[in-house]
Amino acid sequence: MSEERSQWKYRKVSPSNAAISAISTTTLTCQDVIDLKTGASEVVVFMESVKQAVGQETSSTGSSPRLAWIGLGNMGRGMVKNVVEKGTYAAPLLIYNRTAARAEKLASTLPSDKTKVVTSIPDAVAGADIIFTCVGDDHAIEETITAALKSPDAAKGKLFVDCSTVHPDTTNKLANQITSAGAHFVACPVFGAPAMADSGNLVCVLAGPSAQTARVNPFCKGVMSRADIDYSDQPCGAATRLKIIGNTFIVNMVETLSEGHVLAEKSGLGSDNLHAFVETMFPGPYTAYSDRLRKGDYHKREEPLFNAHLARKDARHAKALAESCGAKMKGLEVCDGHLKEVIEHMGDRGDIAGIYGAVRQESGLKFEN
Repeated sequence: MSEERSQWKYRKVSPSNAAISAISTTTLTCQDVIDLKTGASEVVVFMESVKQAVGQETSSTGSSPRLAWIGLGNMGRGMVKNVVEKGTYAAPLLIYNRTAARAEKLASTLPSDKTKVVTSIPDAVAGADIIFTCVGDDHAIEETITAALKSPDAAKGKLFVDCSTVHPDTTNKLANQITSAGAHFVACPVFGAPAMADSGNLVCVLAGPSAQTARVNPFCKGVMSRADIDYSDQPCGAATRLKIIGNTFIVNMVETLSEGHVLAEKSGLGSDNLHAFVETMFPGPYTAYSDRLRKGDYHKREEPLFNAHLARKDARHAKALAESCGAKMKGLEVCDGHLKEVIEHMGDRGDIAGIYGAVRQESGLKFEN
């Protein structure tokens, strides 16, 4: 044996508990392993098996993970673009969307060797080590994961990362379902508008085992996000609990801006003068939404940036969460009522910013400015 003794990966399993959750990994020399074999604990030398047992998808040669992305809505498209442009992965990135034309259109805007459209969820899972999902609601993600786990052997050892906004109970249910199938799970909901997804300026919230969140980190800060909130080793539902509560801040912000702009218009101050105040005092999302209101963007888009149906779904989750612990969300009740009016007026084109139109109508103005 060379004096520079070869480095080997090993796993140390307690004889009383051989469950994978009890495995610890480190690096030993061959001679160290020989010495340790005489000890009380079993020491199993392995190389490639660490990949499946512990979920370390990077091999001893440092190869990059294969990725798949399921769900290409307003957020998913921008996130994929940044992963392709700035992420390190084994190309091509497999992309799937229920409406195939949307996946084909996105692929046409990216380098041809960097993405590949697949026609089914099982195909996406079979060809990837890490599978990202970003879909609209709880029912959609439950259907997606059921399809992904249709062949348990194909999913075993793989990492699922869900970026959807769903109830924390749904997230915890998914975590149990996925880990029971021998795979791994990280919740990674994101904060930010589609424009921030496109520019890589989201905020990612990661929850789950630290060994798995560490595998997701390289695709968050500096790629999809400007900053991350790390809930490693906390229940996966902690991330979506924050997301649901955080989204109440956003809808209440739109409500406040809407009422302020209506009052400014009716009292004679004017929307432009109010916007100057908002821009000076509250730069960031307040300014962005204020600009959308005064320019009429809330009623001019064919495809909403933040669909009013999805905003109501988030509101329902927040109200259910509040009810479960005896909290009150009176402001959210007002917002939800206005979102209902937005949908009645605009249907599927309704945007969260349409709250402004609902407040205008209540104050004797036209919905559209």
